[in-house]
Amino acid sequence: MSKEQLESYWRENRNLMVVVLIIWALVSYGAALISGWLNKIVIFGFPLGYYMGAQGSLIVFLLLIIFYSKKMDQIDKKYGVEEE
Repeated sequence: MSKEQLESYWRENRNLMVVVLIIWALVSYGAALISGWLNKIVIFGFPLGYYMGAQGSLIVFLLLIIFYSKKMDQIDKKYGVEEE
């Protein structure tokens, strides 16, 4: 792989990582910061702030892992560095 391809690969990898980390931070800290407002909404007898802390954030984190894995597989194949 040429130096330009390697730099392009790492640039795409870094950009993807930044997007995933921004979403993670928003879900982690954003839900905590607005939990007072979220608690006014009730789902199945539980305030939404509690639900987001107990279940919602975990679901988002799982979806982020799946998204990151699939996207990195695509990037790896694009640059010919996929694992067998």
